[in-house]
Amino acid sequence: MADENNGTSTFAILARARSAEAVVEAIRQAGGRADAWEADLADPAGVPELFDRAEAAFGPVEILVNNAAFWHGDTFVPDRAERFGWRLMPVSPETCDRHFAVNGRAPAMLIAEFARRHAARGASWGRIVSLTTGGAPGFPGEVSYGASKNAVESYTVAAAAELAPLGITANVLSPPPTDTGWISPRIAVELAQATPPYRIAQPEEVAELIVFLASHQARSISGQRIAIR
Repeated sequence: MADENNGTSTFAILARARSAEAVVEAIRQAGGRADAWEADLADPAGVPELFDRAEAAFGPVEILVNNAAFWHGDTFVPDRAERFGWRLMPVSPETCDRHFAVNGRAPAMLIAEFARRHAARGASWGRIVSLTTGGAPGFPGEVSYGASKNAVESYTVAAAAELAPLGITANVLSPPPTDTGWISPRIAVELAQATPPYRIAQPEEVAELIVFLASHQARSISGQRIAIR
């Protein structure tokens, strides 16, 4: 789950810590192990600490899911006020830098740390899944967000090629708009009226594909951009 206000996220449960509590408790009640930590992914120095905390709690990290994102609509069009009821900002160094810090640089640093630790312990199995929104076609009204998602797609596909000798697969998963709490009735109507119309997905659909890509059954799938329709 993304935090569209400031890009903070957790490792293991990707959400603000306070909203992750119910998920963590549900996993524990079902007999699983779970924890959540909050960190600012715009700060590269926090990446090794996330891995340290995860390893202390659960052992070596074998699966990395890049899911956190920062969003604020920006545009090249002068005087364009809003989209989906959100005020758009003009493209600026600040809008570019914030999007790329969280959506592009952070996944790159997480992948690099994941690979470094994987190689250091002589591991032979690993999975990387990066969530995107299909950045390549461009995002009118969300231009920096779309460009930053294009960056994470490129990083992930490159990782698939470079890390294959280490037994790591890396794939990009591109879901449609997913109802994680941000889709208001107005947004739902506008998405349905778009050309072509967007289908609103449920989080469970996305989670099921992530589980598959992280499994042994997906061992031959790597370097792919997989879209959910």
